[in-house]
Amino acid sequence: MANPVLVEVLRGAVVESAHRGAISVFDADGKPVWELGDTERPVFPRSAVKAIQALPLVESGAADFFGFGDRELALACASHSGEPAHVKLAAAMLAKAGLDKTALECGAHWPSRHDATIALARAGGFPNALHNNCSGKHSGFLCTCVHAGIAHRGYVMAGHALQDMVRDAMQSVTGAAHDVDHCGTDGCSIPTYAVPLKSFALGFARMATGRGFAPERAKAAKRLLAACMAEPFLVAGTGKADLALMQAAPGRIFVKTGAEGVYCAALPELGLGIALKCDDGAGRSSEVMIAAVLAKLLRGDEALAAKLTEITHAPVESRIGAKVGSLRPTPALS
Repeated sequence: MANPVLVEVLRGAVVESAHRGAISVFDADGKPVWELGDTERPVFPRSAVKAIQALPLVESGAADFFGFGDRELALACASHSGEPAHVKLAAAMLAKAGLDKTALECGAHWPSRHDATIALARAGGFPNALHNNCSGKHSGFLCTCVHAGIAHRGYVMAGHALQDMVRDAMQSVTGAAHDVDHCGTDGCSIPTYAVPLKSFALGFARMATGRGFAPERAKAAKRLLAACMAEPFLVAGTGKADLALMQAAPGRIFVKTGAEGVYCAALPELGLGIALKCDDGAGRSSEVMIAAVLAKLLRGDEALAAKLTEITHAPVESRIGAKVGSLRPTPALS
């Protein structure tokens, strides 16, 4: 089954590129609300499911033991841009557990925020693991290990007790088996599992509502999503789509991007979960897709829907900043 074209890229008035994809919207009772394309196809969610992966941090009692509030929980769910505030907070989380950056096993890369990279280089610095976009998630992993009395060395490896906790949470929330035959390695070195796209939509509907969860898990899930919506800068960073989308309707929209064109989202007021995948992995297209889906689902709020629709028509610019084209959702999506 070929997925439909959902986003077109125009240069002038001519379509230069097209992006196919699949979209799934579910309620917490397991009812499909809206689906486009092949939502049964297994996909790797990558960083789009960090909020689910952070459940052990809260459920183990580690978050409360270390005094973590919305800021720390948001960073534990983040793909941050490596700006100073992100780096400082990740280091502070580790310090609460008696650790430092040397305990991180996520690897190092330059900040994705250009200004932060330039500032670091001008100061004669080099990136370390705290600048990794996943350092908040990994700091949460390490804090969970320390609080639970688990030896943290090798915590990124399949078979480590921490990763077993994460896998079990993912299976329980999505209702999909996370087995060795569908296991890969994420960019930050932890296991990632390919399961049907629709499973992630169902999972985030459950995260938003707590339906089908034991009371403690329901409380932990809502706490994590609320933290992300309260501190969207820490989830993403300056200029990031996740920040713009959550700021468009504070406390009403949770979104989280993942590599290779994946997005997951939740609308607590509607009890809905969303998951989508751009076939060719283009982030520019997945951002248009998620904004269009949110605009459609929230069309009852005309002002908000208009704001989200504006995001779906992101400009294509020349090197001097002149608008020379735009992205747009196709009729299938809009």
